[in-house]
Amino acid sequence: MKAAVAGQLAAAYDSAIVDELKQSGFVRTHGRLTIHLAKEFGFCYGVDRAVDYAYQTRKRFPDKRVFLTGEIIHNPHVNDQLRAQGIRFLTDAGESGAVLGRDDVVILPAFGVSVGDMARLDAQGCTLVDTTCGSVLTVWKNVKRYAQDGFTSVIHGKVTHEETRATASQATQYPSGHFLIVLNHEEAAFVCDYIVHGGDRAAFLAKFATAVSPGFDPDVHLQRIGCANQTTMLMSESLEIGEMFGTAMARKFGAEALPSAFRAFDTICSATQERQDAVIALLDDVRLDLMVVIGGYNSSNTCNLAKICADRCPTLHIADPDCLVSARELRHRPIGKPSTAAVPEEIALNWLPDGPVTLGLTAGASTPNNIVGQVIGRLEALAADPTPS
Repeated sequence: MKAAVAGQLAAAYDSAIVDELKQSGFVRTHGRLTIHLAKEFGFCYGVDRAVDYAYQTRKRFPDKRVFLTGEIIHNPHVNDQLRAQGIRFLTDAGESGAVLGRDDVVILPAFGVSVGDMARLDAQGCTLVDTTCGSVLTVWKNVKRYAQDGFTSVIHGKVTHEETRATASQATQYPSGHFLIVLNHEEAAFVCDYIVHGGDRAAFLAKFATAVSPGFDPDVHLQRIGCANQTTMLMSESLEIGEMFGTAMARKFGAEALPSAFRAFDTICSATQERQDAVIALLDDVRLDLMVVIGGYNSSNTCNLAKICADRCPTLHIADPDCLVSARELRHRPIGKPSTAAVPEEIALNWLPDGPVTLGLTAGASTPNNIVGQVIGRLEALAADPTPS
């Protein structure tokens, strides 16, 4: 059905402005505004495939109820477009109690679903359309291997994120499988200190109450560990956390025992890494007055792009062109807060500098080109307005 929905997808998500900008070397000057677009941005292969499959599914089953288990990706524009196609979200109000059966079609999102959710859907006899990203499946393979070999999976990720929950569930389907989720350097350092020196078991379990497998015992299940990560985390942070755990295990058990006590794989997806590398290259090559990062506020990879940029130059994370209220006022998500749609927006005043402006632009892997193009058009209009309100 790919050809049958190609025109519909192009009309919904493509942008002539973005195509022109890419053809002109990712640089566009309009009046006093020069925009430099990162050379890797926006929809990745996994997201593009997931959205494509959702449209094909609606086309293939026009007379059946079609559901998504939750957001297919973390972009409100895309999810609303799918709702407009008649695809129902089991996480929406009034849909969570839907009784599913053999006549229903359920789409699994790019993040994947937990082993338990998959088993329940399968038992209900639904037709399942699996759009789980290949990079996520690679992480699952590693976590399964850890569990089969008696290693606890230490997952760098966000405990409430759909992908991390699904990844963690891969460990617990095996009798010897356990997991521990750490969010950042601080939590990793706490665990590493416990590995080396021991500590208060009750305090450990209280700190990670929602981030460990059932029956987890830090005095037992940190003897052999394997590192993995949510694929959209900050690559440098995931690698550093892996090194922290490797060092802690060597200190505890000796370097000679490390091969039998510690494993690690770099499971950041290539698209996440490419977008992070591209924005770093842009910041290295061009002196920017301002960086604008476009993407859903609950998009982990977009929030991490914004963090990278904010360390180097003034940066604003916006969800869509409507955030560009005027040349004086802009709505944005504060950088450094947890990646959740519940974080309230802030207002930036006088955000667009006077005179010539060199602006950098990038977008998270769940942001379609049409949104990027609309932002570019809005930026150019505001920069050209001689009387901003």
